[in-house]
Amino acid sequence: VQLQASGGGLVQAGGSLRLACAASGRTLSGSTVAWFRQAPGKEREFVASTKYSGGGTFYADSVKGRFTISRDNAENTVYLQMNSLKPEDTAVYYCAASTGRVINTAQHMARMYHYWGQGTLVTVSS
Repeated sequence: VQLQASGGGLVQAGGSLRLACAASGRTLSGSTVAWFRQAPGKEREFVASTKYSGGGTFYADSVKGRFTISRDNAENTVYLQMNSLKPEDTAVYYCAASTGRVINTAQHMARMYHYWGQGTLVTVSS
């Protein structure tokens, strides 16, 4: 499966952006999908995840209450709505998908995901 991330850009603190991750090549049904991010000089970190065919959503503590992960089954696309953005949210955001379902306690682990998008840059100015 190929993943194409889009929607990044420059926004002021307090603003919003919606990232999209469009999948092609196969359906995301049965997969777990996630967003990770990597800020300059830092390691890649988990942001949010969901089981594409239904199930709970999970968020990093740093984005809980501000970010929402969702999916459009008809479009084979996963979204990340980001509100109340902060300068510390500045990073390259990556979408990722597994080949099958990932158990809840492992969804934050990058190694559980087999397919990765190319990343989209989000810059939040203060």
